[in-house]
Amino acid sequence: MEMEDDACMSTAIEKKKKTGFMKWLKSRKGQQALICIAFMAIPLTLLFVFTYLPFGEMVKFSFYKMKYSTPVDKRQFVGLDNYRAVFSRSDCFSALKLSLYYMAGAIVQIILALYLATILSFKVKGGNIFKGLMFFPYLINGIAIGFIFKFFYTRGYVFDTILQWCGFDLNHLPYWLMDQKVNNWSLVATSVWRFFGQEMVLFIGAIMSVDAELYEAAQLDGANKFHQFKNIILPSIKTIVTLNVILAITGSLSAFEQPFVITTGANGTGTYFVIMNKIAHTSQKVGLASAMAVVLLMIIFVCTILQNLFFKFVFRDADSEDETYAAKKAKKKLEKENKKKMAKGVA
Repeated sequence: MEMEDDACMSTAIEKKKKTGFMKWLKSRKGQQALICIAFMAIPLTLLFVFTYLPFGEMVKFSFYKMKYSTPVDKRQFVGLDNYRAVFSRSDCFSALKLSLYYMAGAIVQIILALYLATILSFKVKGGNIFKGLMFFPYLINGIAIGFIFKFFYTRGYVFDTILQWCGFDLNHLPYWLMDQKVNNWSLVATSVWRFFGQEMVLFIGAIMSVDAELYEAAQLDGANKFHQFKNIILPSIKTIVTLNVILAITGSLSAFEQPFVITTGANGTGTYFVIMNKIAHTSQKVGLASAMAVVLLMIIFVCTILQNLFFKFVFRDADSEDETYAAKKAKKKLEKENKKKMAKGVA
């Protein structure tokens, strides 16, 4: 009898739980939770299937010596040999060093974009037209830009013709895509031309969000344009500066379209992605290419952390500077109120 009573009690409790759950599911909170789960399920599933699962497989492949067509049972496990090869092979390591060219170009790109954004954030004649012209290259497809500059740099064509108009002798000009002293700089210039407009527009949007009264307070304090830029503009847009630097450095490490289309990686212009593409699809060394991808991911991850630490150090006084100019703004308002009171007293 006692066992039957216990069984009845347990079934009654289960029924109460089910009815309680159904009531909660039909309630407003339950419906909200159900909708959230339903909307999250599809994106998370797609993210896992098409991002995290392939990434996990790529990491697994990096420990094997294999081709695309190698059966699973015939893949040769080599441990960390592929990772050692990334730093021991001359083509892989030289491709990593080649990223320094694009990093230098990224620094020039950011400085140029920030300089022009600072000017164009204020009233300038023809400023909107100039913004559009500078942003337009970013809208063009990267492959199309590659073909444009391949023709632009070809011997005796556009660039050489322009230099000849300026008085240069064609016989004394280098081969812009063959001479290893200048060919990488030529490709970096192409990358800067394409991407600096995007960064400029981001900077302009951030600068225009700065309170205009801060500039007036700074002028009352005797600050010139450089001090206004250093103490007002730069601390106020520190988030956008950090974002643009991270995007620029990440892009310089993963440059692919311009060197692949313009030179196909010939004459010492093969970037890390170009070499990885050749190893994966031409040489069919899938394990080595996967190890290269993992190494690049780790380099980008380390660079991002170092950049965040660097900008935290650079902008460590940004909050105090903001408070200083906020105090000056309040001081300016107080002075105006005192002047009004004095004018009323005289009247």
